[in-house]
Amino acid sequence: MKQLQQGKKKLQKGFTLIELMIVVAVIGVLAAIAIPQYQNYVKKAALGSALATATSLKTNVEDYIAVNGDFPSAGDAISFALGTVKYDTPVSAAGNILAKITQGPAKEATVTLKRSSAGVWTCVNSLSSAVSLNGCTD
Repeated sequence: MKQLQQGKKKLQKGFTLIELMIVVAVIGVLAAIAIPQYQNYVKKAALGSALATATSLKTNVEDYIAVNGDFPSAGDAISFALGTVKYDTPVSAAGNILAKITQGPAKEATVTLKRSSAGVWTCVNSLSSAVSLNGCTD
């Protein structure tokens, strides 16, 4: 019996180098796919926030037009900050509401709500179509 036990090879425990290299390669491929998608998601969320806040200003603009008969000038606009989105003169003389993102991955991106003379609002954003919002063209 002793002879049998001595003849057995000692089993090694653990992973081989090739197995570890394969795991590292798989993680690298997954990261290469996931990181850009996450960045697009964060940009889209920032655009969505900017669009929601700019959309809330449409009511104020429509009220101003109803009372004064004309679009407010840039001098009539009020600058204010909302978290990561700052609105500098949000209503321009051209009939636009402009929301500019000043922080984060979508820094310097803008969402512009344009009002036609017929009272129809359209949305335009400055980022690529990969992160564009529904109803807001690039």
